[in-house]
Amino acid sequence: MCGEHRTHPFDTVTAPDRSRSPGPRSPAEVREAVRHAFEGARRSRRRDTVAGEEAVGDALLVASELTTNAMLHGGGVTQFEVTLDDWDVRLSVSDRSGELPTSARHIDERGFMRVGGHGWPIVCHLARDITISELDAGGKRITAVVPLSPR
Repeated sequence: MCGEHRTHPFDTVTAPDRSRSPGPRSPAEVREAVRHAFEGARRSRRRDTVAGEEAVGDALLVASELTTNAMLHGGGVTQFEVTLDDWDVRLSVSDRSGELPTSARHIDERGFMRVGGHGWPIVCHLARDITISELDAGGKRITAVVPLSPR
């Protein structure tokens, strides 16, 4: 999975109600939800308790990569959640696949850099904590916690 990166055991949790809230249709929708969460935090808190541009960029990238991976490899996004506190942004993406994420080889058989396969290593690098939970109704939820202070 993440190699030396922090992950928790594969936990079992209750599946989201898929009929109530379909997942986003694109990574752009997820990025918009993350931006909206940051804007709400800026309006409701003191300015110095909200993340700088680097942390916002990290959160947007992690959300986009998790969503793209769920769409390409997980049978589609079934739920997305973003929550912020004074120290972290928590991004959760659920999909239909029970398969764990893996890192792809970055060099092909001819020695050339291959296209794709960089998303999971990016998530592992930027997130402070990653939890993968098996859903009772099938599929998984990946939750990545991105710090709001500089790494």
